[in-house]
Amino acid sequence: MESYELLRAVFDKKPAKDVSADLELSTSMIYKWAQPPYQLGGIENPLDRVDALYQSTRDVRLIQWICQRAGGFFIRNPQHAPHPHCLIPATNQIVQEFADLLHTIALATADEKVTAAEAKQIRARWEELKTVTEGFVAACENGNFTALREHTASPVKK
Repeated sequence: MESYELLRAVFDKKPAKDVSADLELSTSMIYKWAQPPYQLGGIENPLDRVDALYQSTRDVRLIQWICQRAGGFFIRNPQHAPHPHCLIPATNQIVQEFADLLHTIALATADEKVTAAEAKQIRARWEELKTVTEGFVAACENGNFTALREHTASPVKK
């Protein structure tokens, strides 16, 4: 789906006039966002700009921030689907990631308080666990586990 198509669908749910009032922008500007940018009158919309910023920086924190603002989180899709003979190492990696998360939590809570730095470490371990698990689940869904073997062969990031 193109960004302008998504915006059209969004504006079906919340009218462009209401969005323009919320953002203090002209209604015509909002309508232009929902047109293809190459069409006469179409302009690059905020979604395209965010994508361009990400493409330029390749800094996933931009996407993570948006997801957090929406009350969710970002999990990167696996690039390759793994092969069945890698199921045991892949399962072991998930268990190891979970153990690492629990270890990080145990260290952080040993003094019965969690500092901002400790919370950041817990978040990082949690994000890694979600990413590894998402790769495994996607491989299961696709029935192809080749990339899982490649992923588990590399050392786990700490």
